[in-house]
Amino acid sequence: MTQNAPPHESRKNRTVVCSENHILMKLSFVIFLLVWQFLLATFLTLGGIENEKLGTMAKMLWGVNLLWIGVFGIISLYLRDHVREIGQRLGGKRLTIFFTSVTALALIEEAITTAMTNCAPLFGAEIGEVYITASANYLDVVFYHSVVVFLPQFALLGWLLRKYAISPFAVFVCYGLTGFVNEALFAGPNPLLLPQWILIYGLLVFLPAHLFSTDKDRKPMRWYFFPAVVLLPILASVPMVGLLLFVIAPGHPSIHFPPM
Repeated sequence: MTQNAPPHESRKNRTVVCSENHILMKLSFVIFLLVWQFLLATFLTLGGIENEKLGTMAKMLWGVNLLWIGVFGIISLYLRDHVREIGQRLGGKRLTIFFTSVTALALIEEAITTAMTNCAPLFGAEIGEVYITASANYLDVVFYHSVVVFLPQFALLGWLLRKYAISPFAVFVCYGLTGFVNEALFAGPNPLLLPQWILIYGLLVFLPAHLFSTDKDRKPMRWYFFPAVVLLPILASVPMVGLLLFVIAPGHPSIHFPPM
C-alpha cells in the first residue's frame, strides 16, 4: 500500500511542475519568434534571386539577425545572472542604470542597422536604393528619428519596473509589442514583422530588466495591467515627437530616401 506524500511535498512538486511548464512555454515562444525570423530572411533571400533589391534587403536583415538578435541575444542570456547580482547592490541607483543601459543598447542597435543601410553597395545596391533606417547618417537617425523618441519610453518603463514586479521575460514581450506599434505608426502595420520587432525591441530591455528582478518590495502585477505596459510608453513619447516636429526640427524629413 502506497503512502500519500505530505501536503508540503505535494505543494512543492506542483510548484516545480508549474515552473518547468512556464519555462517551456517561454522557450517555445522564443523559438517560434526565431524560426519565424529565420524563415522571413530565407524567403527574402530566395526572392532576391530574381529581385536585386530584395536580395540586398535580405542581406541587411541577415546582418541584423546575426549581430543583434544572435550575438547580443546570446550575450543577454549569458550576463543575466550577473546583471541580477549588480541590481542587488545598486539599490536606489537601479532606475538610473536601467535608463542609461537601455539607451546605450538602443544606440548600439541603431549603429548596427545604420551600418547595414550603409553596406548597400557591398550588398549590390546604391545607398538610398535599399535601406532599413530613415537615413544613412547615424547621428541623424538617433537624434531625429529613433533613440531620442524612445528616451521617454525607457524612463517610463524603468519606473514601471521599479514599482511593479514585471519579469524580464514579460518586459521583453511587452516592449517588443511596443516596438511593433512604434514601427506601425511610422511605416504602417505589417503583421509579418511582429516577431522581428519583438526580438529587436525586446532585447533592448531584457538584460537591463534583470536589475530589478531581486527587488521584493515591488507590487505584484495583474494580467489586465500588461496592455498598459505596452501602450503607456508610446503615450510617453508623444511630447517628444511634438517637440521634434514643431520645435526642434520642423520640416525635417521623416525619411531621407526615395521609396523602395
